[in-house]
Amino acid sequence: MTFSKPGPENTGATLRIALEAAAQKNFDLVVASNTGSTVEALLTLKNEVHTPVNIVMVGQVDGFSAPGTNALTAEKRALLEAQGVRIVTAAHALSGAERGISRKFGGVYPAELVAASLRMLSQGVKVCVEIAMMALDCGAISYGRPVVCVGGTGRGADTVCIVTPAYTAGLFDTKINEILCKPGLYAE
Repeated sequence: MTFSKPGPENTGATLRIALEAAAQKNFDLVVASNTGSTVEALLTLKNEVHTPVNIVMVGQVDGFSAPGTNALTAEKRALLEAQGVRIVTAAHALSGAERGISRKFGGVYPAELVAASLRMLSQGVKVCVEIAMMALDCGAISYGRPVVCVGGTGRGADTVCIVTPAYTAGLFDTKINEILCKPGLYAE
């Protein structure tokens, strides 16, 4: 499916597509969510359709918006974990230290080039690849198994990919198996 434009208005349809694919294929579901709102919406849908799917949330790294902060509150973290969600908070696989170097010294570095190349497909595709590697690096998903990933453009969700991630150290072994939905490139 191709959405006419990116953004949170696609979240409901995106989550349905992701949940259906994860249930049909018996894959884990890895979801990008900064505040936990997208995962809460997914849990509501999961409970409505009674679908047993393992959910891993990948949030922003601490200090992303401001030093010493995280968009996911301690209360929301506890609520999601109580519902069985595994939460990953780690350095962003396609920026991390390289972004710090490029901000300090200028230039562009290899992981940033990979991220920019993936954005040629869409921001959400880049996010899906990145969160899959981050979840694998943290041991939240199994090595060698595809996962259904949910990403987006800014807020909400608008992209679903099936990805077989590699560890970040072997990022070029990551495979994008399918893109199930995303915004059209003309829309971004």
